[in-house]
Amino acid sequence: MVIETQLIGYVVLALLAALMVSFLMTPVVKTFAYKIGAVDVPKDSRRMHKIPIPRLGGLAIFIGFMVSILLLVDIRGNAQLQSILLGAVIIVVLGVVDDIMALPAMLKFVVQIIAALIPALNGVVIQAFSNPNVFSDNPYWVLGMLSVPFTVLWIVAITNSVNLIDGLDGLANGVSAISATTMLVIALLASEAQVAIVMAALVGACVGFMPYNLNPAKMFMGDTGATFLGYILATMSIQGLFKFYAVISFAVPFLILGLPIFDTSFAFIRRIAHGQSPMHADRGHIHHRLIDMGLNQKQAVATLYVISAILGLSAVVLTTGGEQKAMLFFAALCIVAFVAARVVFPKELHMEIQEEVEELTERSEHPKPEPVEPPQGAEKEE
Repeated sequence: MVIETQLIGYVVLALLAALMVSFLMTPVVKTFAYKIGAVDVPKDSRRMHKIPIPRLGGLAIFIGFMVSILLLVDIRGNAQLQSILLGAVIIVVLGVVDDIMALPAMLKFVVQIIAALIPALNGVVIQAFSNPNVFSDNPYWVLGMLSVPFTVLWIVAITNSVNLIDGLDGLANGVSAISATTMLVIALLASEAQVAIVMAALVGACVGFMPYNLNPAKMFMGDTGATFLGYILATMSIQGLFKFYAVISFAVPFLILGLPIFDTSFAFIRRIAHGQSPMHADRGHIHHRLIDMGLNQKQAVATLYVISAILGLSAVVLTTGGEQKAMLFFAALCIVAFVAARVVFPKELHMEIQEEVEELTERSEHPKPEPVEPPQGAEKEE
């Protein structure tokens, strides 16, 4: 498959432009965050930092992304991309306000639905996707009237999923960059120029902010950045993945965004099982469990980067075809399943089981002596 040299040039320019603007704007946004009081103060066990750190770094990511898009993408007459960018602006404004003053969850949810409806009503919809049932005669599931509700559900879910994994320095930013890179590669292979340039801008904006966000973080991207990244990944996955049935599999979008999807799904199931609201904040996310297993922040983040990269690689292999794709896909899922199992079942559980086994073994090797009864008829000594 030949990739046009001109497209590669635009992709590189988009990435570099977003990277430079994001990197240069972060100190400016940091100063602004201190002035308006957008500072994250550690006040509960869910927070990993010990000192107040400014958030709102997502604003630098957004500015870098938008500058790159406006310079290198012709959005005139492109109603679908315009609707995506308009929805992104709404998400960013909502995030900025939320980073300054905590907003009610229901209000944020309603605004997110409105932001998702804007592209959904302008043609950015999931009309069909490949049937996961390989034994079915129908290769695709056509959603019909359910297209818009399903699309809104997808956008809002991914927007919040990325936000939920934003719990360690550099985690959400890095995972989003890996997911965007995967979508960029797939778009290049499919010669989807617009999707490729938009994804390159997103990768560049994330990388430009990364030096300020890696552990120990000098700045957080806050809800402004996490929800913006989730929104763009969700909407562009519709543009670049769900719409091209011939080069895509049912599993690909879910592989690319697999880590935030798994974490959010597991969080909802866990909270409902405990009789809590699905939106109730807790300390049971994947990154928290890795920390509780004895990893430090850098090790936990690196582990999740590796998992995200494996899922992304599997997605690329599935789209390119080849005889080895099934084996690689299976091996990748096995690795992810093993790591996920170690996360879901904390180290303490394994230690308890091991202690019980050792105790039983010790009892069997050193049985207690049975009491000896005196012979019948023997007289007691006075």
